[in-house]
Amino acid sequence: MAERISHDVTPPKIGPDAHEELERLLQTLHEHGVLRFANDLVAANNDVAEVLIKGLNKEGSLNVIQNLSVLAMVLSRIEPGQFYKVAFSLKDAVEAAGRKREHTSEEEAPGMSGTWKLLHDDELWRAITPLMEALKAFGRGMDQDIDKPVSHFTGKSTSA
Repeated sequence: MAERISHDVTPPKIGPDAHEELERLLQTLHEHGVLRFANDLVAANNDVAEVLIKGLNKEGSLNVIQNLSVLAMVLSRIEPGQFYKVAFSLKDAVEAAGRKREHTSEEEAPGMSGTWKLLHDDELWRAITPLMEALKAFGRGMDQDIDKPVSHFTGKSTSA
């Protein structure tokens, strides 16, 4: 039987190995004060927890957390394309409202004939119709009595 000959080839070093990378990471964390901060945070564990709990137990903090969760629930139901259109349309509206307009002394209210022309302005009605629909939907939403937002959102009761 033929004898097996093994030949070990050491691969060329391409870059730092894991231990060298870990040492470099540790040194970088130390140089930027991250390790000191982490050590201080761990050492002050009880004090930090106490401050956080006291801060979160205030009514204002609880309201912030609940309001942010309601905002997240609302945003989860809006398609990104629809939200994009609304957000950028609102941006355009704010810019248009903030634009400074030159008023001339000859500029007057539209009067009866001007109002009549506005009633027949198709572009104006196309712009106003979504606003009227939005106001109707807003009014319907404001008429609803909501006890707990999460229960209303999920349709499930939160009481045990």
